This record gives sequence, C-alpha cells and structure tokens, in this order.
Amino acid sequence: MAVSCTTAAVTHADYKPFLRKFHVTDDSVYDLLFAELQPVSYQKGEFLVQEGSVERDLYFVYEGVQIAYFNNDGKEHVVSFSYPPSLAGIPDSFLNQNPSEYAIRALTASRLGRVSFQRLNELFDKSQQLERLFRKMVEAKFVGLAARHREFHACSIEERFIRFTQRSAPLFQLVPHKYIASYLHIDPTNFSKLYNSIRF
Repeated sequence: MAVSCTTAAVTHADYKPFLRKFHVTDDSVYDLLFAELQPVSYQKGEFLVQEGSVERDLYFVYEGVQIAYFNNDGKEHVVSFSYPPSLAGIPDSFLNQNPSEYAIRALTASRLGRVSFQRLNELFDKSQQLERLFRKMVEAKFVGLAARHREFHACSIEERFIRFTQRSAPLFQLVPHKYIASYLHIDPTNFSKLYNSIRF
C-alpha cells in the first residue's frame, strides 16, 4: 500500500489514519498498541537489524528513512524503504523468530517506536481486534510483494520507474539515487537518464 512520504516527525495520532487503511476499529485498540511502543533513536548509518540476527522488535517510524537490503557478490540489494508513517522490520524473521537474511540501516537520523515479538503476541491475546489489524497488515504486505514481483517481470524499466514516482516521488529528494536504482533493479546509467527525462 502506498503511503505519503515524509521525514517530518509524526505522532500516534498521525498513525491512526494509517492503521485504519488496514482495519477500522475503536480508538482504544490503537491506543492499546501505542501504549506499548518504546521510543528509540538511531543515527545515520546505524543498524536496526543486522544480517544473521533475529528480528526481535517491530518498529513504527516517527522520523527518518531506513532501508532493508541483502548482500550478494559484495553489493547491497535494496528490497524496501521505510519512512513515516510506516512500519520497519523484516517480516519473515520477526514472525518466525529466525535469523534474518536481510539488514535494516538508518539512511538518516531516525526516531521510532518499537514493540517486541513477545509483547505483541501478549497484546493479541488481549485484543482480537488488534490481532485482526495485524493480520490485515500482513495480508496487504504480501499483496504488495506480489505486485512488485509482477512489475519486475512484466514491466519495462521505464514503467517501473514511473510507478515508483507515482508511489514515492519524495524519496528522490531524501535518499541517494543509487539506493532507488538498486530497489528498482535499474542500472545507474539508465536510472540517471530516466530521472532527467521524466517530470515529477
């Protein structure tokens, strides 16, 4: 699901419209979750999750931009960006509590709220509506991954570039373009030509 892209700090009140896109419920359900989020900050370049470690926490991004990526042949391959209001984490590692094949690094100074895997599951036992919210969010994530997979196989590099600008154009001003080129699987030279030829 596309979200607005900004590095301006957001609050829990800003997150309620975001969460309602997935599941509408009483404010008390969202507040139950917000009350458990522990504030944490990362400087530019710091890791939220390192490759090979288990993703213990799920993050709500209040400020900043982060990337998730894996290493192959000495290169970083970007798989996602996170920025407010959105969540940051490695879904398979978090959900299965297995070592992650990916890393998450702060591209800019970042502030987030985090909740542990154990505590989140305790909250699910307290609130069926909260559990349903996260089920809907996981479903949306998988639908988005399927759509992205199709883009890579069925769309030209120009079509992939245009679709990205429609979803997340502000990222061009927030992160080095090499990361966006990696995310879109576009050669840096071709990426530069597309960027200079398309109006935003």
